[in-house]
Amino acid sequence: MSLEGHLERLSRGWRGVAVAALVAFLAGLPGLFAVPPLDRDESRFAQATAQMLETDDYVVIRFQDEPRFKKPVGIHWMQAASVSLLSDEAAREIWAYRIPSLLGAMLAAGACAWGAGLFFGRTGGMFAGAILGASILLSTEAFIAKTDAALCGFTTLAMAALARIYGAANGVGQVGWPTRLAFWIGISVAALIKGPVGPMVVGLAMLALWIMDRRAPWARNMAWDWGLILFVAIVGPWSAAVTVATDGGFWLTAIGGDLAPKLVGGHERHWGPPGYHTLLTPFLFFPGSILLPAALIAGWKYRDEPGVRFALAWIITTWLAFEIAPTKLVHYTLPGYGGLAWLAAAALLAPMGRVGRWAGVVVSVLAAVLFAGLIFYLAGEYGDPSDVFPAAVAGGLFIAAGAAGAYMLARKAVRGALLSAGVLAILAHGALAAAFLPRLEPLWLSREIEEALAARRLLPRQGIAPAPVAVAGYAEPSLVFALGTPTDLGDAGDAAAAIAAGRPAVVEAREEAAFQAGLAILRAQASEVGRVQGLDYSNGDEMDLRIYAPRSPVGVP
Repeated sequence: MSLEGHLERLSRGWRGVAVAALVAFLAGLPGLFAVPPLDRDESRFAQATAQMLETDDYVVIRFQDEPRFKKPVGIHWMQAASVSLLSDEAAREIWAYRIPSLLGAMLAAGACAWGAGLFFGRTGGMFAGAILGASILLSTEAFIAKTDAALCGFTTLAMAALARIYGAANGVGQVGWPTRLAFWIGISVAALIKGPVGPMVVGLAMLALWIMDRRAPWARNMAWDWGLILFVAIVGPWSAAVTVATDGGFWLTAIGGDLAPKLVGGHERHWGPPGYHTLLTPFLFFPGSILLPAALIAGWKYRDEPGVRFALAWIITTWLAFEIAPTKLVHYTLPGYGGLAWLAAAALLAPMGRVGRWAGVVVSVLAAVLFAGLIFYLAGEYGDPSDVFPAAVAGGLFIAAGAAGAYMLARKAVRGALLSAGVLAILAHGALAAAFLPRLEPLWLSREIEEALAARRLLPRQGIAPAPVAVAGYAEPSLVFALGTPTDLGDAGDAAAAIAAGRPAVVEAREEAAFQAGLAILRAQASEVGRVQGLDYSNGDEMDLRIYAPRSPVGVP
């Protein structure tokens, strides 16, 4: 049987959707277990979820004693359910907090395939979902315990359902209540995960379709009556509870302290110029970016076809919204990547011209070289001789993915180019996340501190040394997640007081003189039992952290 026959057979029924979800699973799985907790957002989310489980307060989000009024509660509930089923909050196993992100990536890929299948056929839909699932951005977010992969999943579900409703209004397929239900579940859960972002993506696309078509007959088939009731039923209970519990403080902080600053300036130093997201897309969409030039050409050439028109409305509005906003992070446009995957599928099914083909060759090679270069830079800067082999494997696989895809595309084997680049890119991403990054010890300060404390039986959850550990000069959320909620992120005086009270302390070199002076005042003595050196990549500071125990600490000979 030919390749075309195998692909057609593989995409029949719901198998195409399942294959797309499987691709996302395989692409995201390696980093789920191997990569240590990341600073700062992932560890903040995970720690806040751990505190929910510790306190049984599932309404007010907190990080230690501080309220965390930035995002709604949806991702925390998902993480709490995952940890309750698969682990325990005391174990601090980050993989359990990442499961919802992996499932969100799988949902995004599967929903993308489901929606695209109506317009581009079952095989085209399967390719669209697989392209999204294998993309570097989504497969990376799939192993990070924060909102973005789950947001992408439910937003893509809503967009796929909307596309089917739009298609039915244009004579393509039919829809029933399950499709409308999928739309309202998608948009409602997206709102519970990240507030207005998901509804904004959907709403702007609807507005664009209305403007482009100068009519919107599909809007009458949205089930607004029971759909809005379902939206309120999903979002309303927590919204009301948190309003009462915080006297409205959550909304004042979330809107006035988080959302509004992002709209008027580079909030938290995350400024970027217009064009930022567009420039990064060829790299973050890899390996699908091999089809990106041809996809843009197909988008213009076939813009009157319903599926392509819908994809354009999805992409253009999402990119414009986030390019205009002054605050920019690489993952902001992720909810629009499904539209790119649809255009890539359209390009895959249509004859590819010389310009699209050779531009794809260039993009494929450039993306592969960039990732390989980044790996070798990290190996040289933060690795040791033992890291050369995993760096060579990961970097070599990226080069192979770009080169194989480029070679086959140049020879006009378009599907073979995508398949070969996709398989090698998934292997490359797996090698990067599971075999290379975890070995860069200078970047994982909190993990190294946790292991050093555990080796001396000073880790509070071991039940021997008293809690909390006092830390001076280093205050990253990953350390709180590693050492426990009571971790004392203070100054040199707090560290000296901890030693006097029989507790361990971690002191950065810049706090060392003040720490020793504090010990002298308190007439306490400390023994240095470990030392961790490296880079705090959140702020770029070089760190020299010394671990101290009381001169006769409990459990230490």
